[in-house]
Parts: sequence; C-alpha cells; structure tokens
Amino acid sequence: MEKTIYNAVCTICGCCCDDLEVKVGDGKIVEVKNACAISLSKFQNYNSEERIIKPMIKKNGEFKECSFKEAAEKASMILAEAEYPLIYGLSLTSTEAIGKAVELAEVLGGVIDNTTSVCHGPSLIGVHDIGVVTCTLGEIKNRADLIIYWASNPVFSHPRHLARYTIFSKGKFRKERKERKLIVVDVRKTATAKLADIFIQAIPNQDYELLSALRMAVKGEEIYLDEVAGVPVNKIEELADLMISCEFGVLFFGLGLTMSLGKSRNIDAALSLVRDLNEKTKFLIMPMRGHYNVTGANEVIAWQTGYPFAVDFSQGYPKYNPGETTTIELLTRGECDAALIIGSDPAAHFPVSAVKHLMKIPVITIDPHKNATTLISNVVIPTAITGIEVEGTVYRMDGVPLECKKLVEPPLGLKSDEEILTEILANVKKLKG
Repeated sequence: MEKTIYNAVCTICGCCCDDLEVKVGDGKIVEVKNACAISLSKFQNYNSEERIIKPMIKKNGEFKECSFKEAAEKASMILAEAEYPLIYGLSLTSTEAIGKAVELAEVLGGVIDNTTSVCHGPSLIGVHDIGVVTCTLGEIKNRADLIIYWASNPVFSHPRHLARYTIFSKGKFRKERKERKLIVVDVRKTATAKLADIFIQAIPNQDYELLSALRMAVKGEEIYLDEVAGVPVNKIEELADLMISCEFGVLFFGLGLTMSLGKSRNIDAALSLVRDLNEKTKFLIMPMRGHYNVTGANEVIAWQTGYPFAVDFSQGYPKYNPGETTTIELLTRGECDAALIIGSDPAAHFPVSAVKHLMKIPVITIDPHKNATTLISNVVIPTAITGIEVEGTVYRMDGVPLECKKLVEPPLGLKSDEEILTEILANVKKLKG
C-alpha cells in the first residue's frame, strides 16, 4: 500500500526545504517531488551498499560485528578512561542528539566542537565583534528587491535557494523576477554569477579591501584610488548607490568570504557595511550555511554553554577560545586522547597532521554510512537517519526550527543518534561514579 507524506523536510543543506512530497510503498521511498538533485540523490541512495547496519568493534586490526549493547559499552569505556576526549561533528543530526552530546562532553570534561570550526566559524566570531542585522528567509522572499550573493554559488551549493527565497521566488510584495535585482560578487564567473544583473569580479583574498571601500562609498567618503580589489572605483560607487537606494536588501555570503585571507575580519567588514546601510535603508545579512543542522548545533551548544562551538569543559566550566579549543588545532597539537565523531568524516577532510593524530587515538564513530573515519575507528555504531527513518528538530540557516518527519522504518535494531548518545551518557555516568 502506498502513501504520500507531504511537507517533509529535506536534510541536505541549510535551506531545509520543507515542501517535499514523499511517496512510500512497501516500506520504501518510491518517489520524491520538489527535491533538488542533491536531495533526490540522498533519498534514492540512503540505503545503498555503503550503509552500515551492524555495530562493529575493531579487534587485532579487523572489524568484528557485535551487539549494540557491546558497542555502546566499549565506546563508553573508551570515553570514560580518556583524560581529554573530543566530541566532534553534530551538523548532520537532530538538535535533541546535540543536547545529549553537550551533556556527555560536560560529564567527560572534554571538548565539544561542530563543523562550524571549519566553515562559518569566522562568521560567528564576526557576530561576537559587531552584532548582526538579520531576518527570516520568509521576509526576504516577500520583501527583498536587492539580493547580493558574495563569494557564494547557491546554484550548486543550495540549488533551491534562488527559487524558494530570492530572485525566482514569488513573494507577497515581490512577485516577479523583474522586481528584484541580483548582484554577485566573486573571484570567478560562477553559475550563479551568470544569472546576475551585475557581476563584480574581485581579486582573490581582497574582500576586506573591497568591503571597506564600499563602506567608504556608502558613507559618501572619497576613495583616492582608481580601483580596489581589481574593481574600478566608479563601479564600487555605483554598487553603493544601488544598495542605498533599494527598499529591502540582503547580503548572503559563503565560505569564499569566511575562509579566504582575512577570515573573521572579512565578516567584521561585511557586518559593518550592513550596519552602515541601515542608517539609509533596510538591509540585512545572512551566512549561507552548508549542513542541514549546523545552525542547530550552534544554537543548542550556545543555549547550554554560552558558546556556539569549540567548547572546552576540562577546567570544570565552559571555555571557548577558537584557535585553541577548535578540533583541528587540538588534533594537530596531539592533545586529545580519544574522539567521538557524530555524523562527520574528518579523516577525509582534515589536514594530514590532524588525521595522523586521529589515527593514533581510539575513535568512536556514530554514522549511518561507511566513510574514511569509520575505517580508522575502533568502534562504529550505525544509526537511523534523521529526517528519513527517525524524527528530529533541525534549524534552517535563518534560525527557524523545523520538525523532520519519520518517512520509513530504519533497518532492524538501528537507533537514533539521540538514543545512542543517551545510552553512552548513562554508561559513562556509572563508570565515572
């Protein structure tokens, strides 16, 4: 018997599109409507041959299948015996699971970090410095007449962002493409730039200079140069005029801004530019978050500790010092002596120096699929997939919480991340006394 589940939430990128129509038959997903190509690939392949369905413990260099209870007990023992364990990942799981992970990190006296430390960490540090003027994606859809994507290529990274929220969306007050202007600032002509009304090509690693020049132009100050970051000053002044004269503008920025030279200083300049613009018109700014619940990871960890990522409990209280308490730095310095990885693959993406230390210490991985990190792990605990096989709350890139639905049953015996972490937490509390 087939049934259709409406308004399912996509668990791919920070857009968290909540209008999917999923047809289920014989306990399997048979059709998905309104999904982008990336989302469709996930729904079609979530149960591929790369799926892990049995917990495993490595013995004498080889994985042996075991019961969930044995895997949870082994993981708990490793973490309880560690002096300075690390918990990392958490951007591809539910907010409920993230809450349990924070409690576990505090009991262990370890460090909890999420993937923000390798993507939009500079964005959050910039917000600490300057503050942020922002809104929901719904307000942008209904009102924005000027949209800027800076160092971001949503046509590839967030395929439905333009159609749902910006230039191709049909809002309450902006209904047609011709009522909105699109500007793209990037170091190369991307697929998104080809759709733009104005494309501004900047020299790589000179975003701070360009943003600072724009601030000067917005304030009406003279720029005593012919060009800045490869952009003629007259073009910078035209852009400033467009930004001042719009009714409702928004600047979306991506990793090209956070991870190029300048990092958090780039974000300081962008946030300051938007602050300056609000003396003349309505203007907002928003990071293009990647993983579907990386915003949730920041929200939950901040609720419980006061800080959004890279929180160290080793002193008995939350300590936050990005660059010292962030995962890559901890691993590169060889300081942590065990790691719990939840829904992430650092072995495939971290610098060699960090991965080398990860390979020296006991690693526990909670993940539904095989990856480079599961291969170097001592304990692998498979999990049911949030938004497909279990429910859970996630946070869209604009901070709006959404409830993911359970669409199909998980493979027999698989539990949610929250259930797994709850059991490990209970075991660790017993072991720690």
